[in-house]
Amino acid sequence: MASLTTFTDEARIALDTIAERTTGLFAPSMRVGVTGLSRAGKTVFISAFVHNLIQGGRLPLFEAQKSGRISRAFLEEQPDDAVPRFQYEDHIDALVNARTWPDSTRAISELRLTIEYESASGWNRMFSAGRLSVDIVDYPGEWLLDLPLLGKSYSEFSHDAFEMAALPVRTDLSEDWRKLSETIDPNADADEMTARKLFESFAAYLKACKLDERALSTLPPGRFLMPGDLEGSPALTFAPLPGLENARPRPGSLHAMMERRYEAYKTHVIKPFFREHIARLDRQIVLIDAMQALNAGPGAIADLERAVTEILACFRPGRGSFLTDLFSRRIDRILVAATKADHLHHESHDRLQAIVRRLTERAVARANLSGAEVDVLAMAAVRATREGTVKQGRETLPVIIGTPLEGETIGGETFDGKTETAIFPGDLPAKADSVFEAGGASGNQANGDPAIRFVRFRPPKLEKTAEGVTLSLPHIRLDRALQFLIGDHLA
Repeated sequence: MASLTTFTDEARIALDTIAERTTGLFAPSMRVGVTGLSRAGKTVFISAFVHNLIQGGRLPLFEAQKSGRISRAFLEEQPDDAVPRFQYEDHIDALVNARTWPDSTRAISELRLTIEYESASGWNRMFSAGRLSVDIVDYPGEWLLDLPLLGKSYSEFSHDAFEMAALPVRTDLSEDWRKLSETIDPNADADEMTARKLFESFAAYLKACKLDERALSTLPPGRFLMPGDLEGSPALTFAPLPGLENARPRPGSLHAMMERRYEAYKTHVIKPFFREHIARLDRQIVLIDAMQALNAGPGAIADLERAVTEILACFRPGRGSFLTDLFSRRIDRILVAATKADHLHHESHDRLQAIVRRLTERAVARANLSGAEVDVLAMAAVRATREGTVKQGRETLPVIIGTPLEGETIGGETFDGKTETAIFPGDLPAKADSVFEAGGASGNQANGDPAIRFVRFRPPKLEKTAEGVTLSLPHIRLDRALQFLIGDHLA
């Protein structure tokens, strides 16, 4: 990504880093980025991350907590006044009291969690105050998918967009936009209404790709789906044009207008996002909702693989030296986590991890070559189900038990959002490669039912101790994620 930034960009990044490193000499801190495509569980992950540390949750694989070295964890004011605060209290109220999932990430937000601890090393206890501030940065993965556009001209962007739209899994969704584009002459005079019609048609196609039936992931420009405060601005009112083939635009033409707005999008939207947020990260977790893609079939799985590869290629992975760390940050640990593992019986968790590892193998290889440590994990930041068994004839089936969300359906049965139900989700295939093939995990069985049944569940009702104390949010492998992301800083 360094090649996609200018000398001025790098100079500003270096000055920002020097200022932060100087402050960190007296108040150690680290920045953890949390991203993922929509509905991957970013908001839930951050809420569970903070709740379990503040409440002293059950974290047997998080060494500092297990050994009793954490004296307390608490929220402080975040250092960036211009960035919205992650509304932790509202999200916890939704999870714990209303038993509803909090609203999805729509824009960037931040939260500072400070941990006071005792170092495991006597030497460190002599020289360290045993205090670490973790700045958690939450941002939509759709915005991250914009970063590769920094290296593409408008003609290249247009060519790639039409090529992607012609894929079998997208062709029907993109038909209206492609037909409209065929009627447009790029060399015609610039016209605001034409530009608006093209943008609206293109954006409608991208939004249709996100629906559960397709569950597609590679959908830049990301702000077309989550515009934030830029909605309606000229920098967001453009679309790809066909047949450009690197032609130079005529001044005053529609082509020239679209190209100018595309470049404005890169300058005023993508570059500041990279410089002010991505380039400042120390650690990163990428959350993946592989379940939704598995439900939608091999086309969605292949598209998720493409998106994950592009996302991981956007980071600055690697390990620096004492000198280089003064001027730039490198992400030295990246965790790729498949969320909603509680929707499967634990016997399938290893298979889910294998599928995600297969999804990310090319991007992980790139990160490893750069010196970053990468791990893959199947987890549930908030566990909404428990496991059990049911007898079906002579066969005993492993099931998951929980309360499906209102409106969820399986085999013609629609759930009311109140009734607890035991569901046999099926088994993921033993060979990860099979989910990329027709008839893989979503293939039909002899009776016509899907091989895998995924439904969404309500958050759990929290347990209480004998003394009436409410326990922290249950999870699957959240402790392992915490150990990988911040455990070494608490050693």
